[in-house]
Amino acid sequence: MQATAQRILAIDVGSGTQDILLYEEGKPMENCVQMVLPSPTRLVAEEIAAATAARKSLFLCGTTMGGGPNSWALEEHLRKGLKVYSTEAGALSFHDNLEEVRKKGVKITPQGPKGAIKIPLRDVDLTALRQSLKPFRIALPEAFAVAVQDHGFNPGGSNRRFRFEYWEKFIQSGGNLRDLIYFDPPPYMTRMVAVRKTIPGAAVMDTCAAAVWGILCDPVVAEKLDEGFVALNLGNQHTLGALVRENRVWGVFEHHTGRMTREKLEGIMNRFPAKAVSNDEIFHDQGHGCAYHPAYSRKKGFRFVAVTGPRRALAEGLDYYMAAPHGNMMLAGCFGLVAALKAKSGAEE
Repeated sequence: MQATAQRILAIDVGSGTQDILLYEEGKPMENCVQMVLPSPTRLVAEEIAAATAARKSLFLCGTTMGGGPNSWALEEHLRKGLKVYSTEAGALSFHDNLEEVRKKGVKITPQGPKGAIKIPLRDVDLTALRQSLKPFRIALPEAFAVAVQDHGFNPGGSNRRFRFEYWEKFIQSGGNLRDLIYFDPPPYMTRMVAVRKTIPGAAVMDTCAAAVWGILCDPVVAEKLDEGFVALNLGNQHTLGALVRENRVWGVFEHHTGRMTREKLEGIMNRFPAKAVSNDEIFHDQGHGCAYHPAYSRKKGFRFVAVTGPRRALAEGLDYYMAAPHGNMMLAGCFGLVAALKAKSGAEE
């Protein structure tokens, strides 16, 4: 279905925004429907905050979704001495170890008590999108591609290390860009699996991977693919740098944007292409890690830096190229989803 689809709904789910593109083959990308909306985790956080203000109990249901603002709102609700009930799937949005969720004061149960405010958890709400587009006579397509940042299921250890093991394995296995999008995600990628339950048949991808693909949709960056370049995605919560040449990723570092200053970013970026940033350096600074393919040569290319992401202002004044695929930086992840899906589908035909 994906290979022949002429219409694709691409949704890039971040911590600050959810970016949406309705791609229609044969139509100029600038004329395709494009939206930047508040992220699902922010919307859930607002619902929780409203229940906190009303001093009402909560019942969280639905699927496993991303954390961040919703987790912080939940903690505030509990600090106020208010009750929280949740299904197992909902509770896994806040910690992979359900005992840790219980310790916070959440009662895990399949049904909430009468009077508790019910809040469905999900990374994608197709019903809301369908209703929003209906007045404009726009129907949703049958093909979907969704990006979420998935730390993976690791109830007994560091989710930072576990997430970065994904990148390490990807790079060591060849780092083929087409392998970054899934029709059948690994079972430990619980957010991706949850999205597939919400939208059966959807292609899924990590948000940072979608950003790398999206940067390649900028024609200036695409010209650097043969010689190699550094893709830098400065997201609201996560920063990712990737060494990209031809169809491969040769190295990756991933950190938290909140711990970045322009000076720290410049220091890392000056050393990253030279294979001089260690995994321990990034991890001990509360980031995820850094890894290179053994065959990566610091002597070849990788001097050009292309930047994307909503926090790209951190890189201002560093003489990097501000990528704007199809003239819209905020939709870079969506453009990347469509490009990756088309490349994957074409390779499997």
